[in-house]
Amino acid sequence: MIRIHVTSVPVDNQEKALAFYTEKLGFIKKTEIPVGEHKWLTVVSPKEQNGVELLLEPMAFEPAKVYQKALSDAGIPWTSFAVEDLESEHQRLSELGVQFTMSPKVVGPVMMAVLDDTCGNNIQLVQML
Repeated sequence: MIRIHVTSVPVDNQEKALAFYTEKLGFIKKTEIPVGEHKWLTVVSPKEQNGVELLLEPMAFEPAKVYQKALSDAGIPWTSFAVEDLESEHQRLSELGVQFTMSPKVVGPVMMAVLDDTCGNNIQLVQML
């Protein structure tokens, strides 16, 4: 059986991204290994520390920068994270200064919101209803 082990989000600055993803979103650092001028830097959910790792991948490939900017400019999320209570998460994150490009709204069987991760990406938060 195949399973997802690592997925990634491109970031313009790994240290800034690590601070945002840990201090604001609540992930914890899993792996930090120097690789040339960058790092293999991953975070995980504190509830699933042996689960899927999110690689904070440095934007070192020009075509990827173009793609990231196009998605951001179009308001399209790079990825989606699940939450249990979106209204509470929205309030908590807003109080921490996180900027939302879309406030929570019901769309079919889910409630969703979109935030700016300060690293060039829109990130969608989803609560199953």
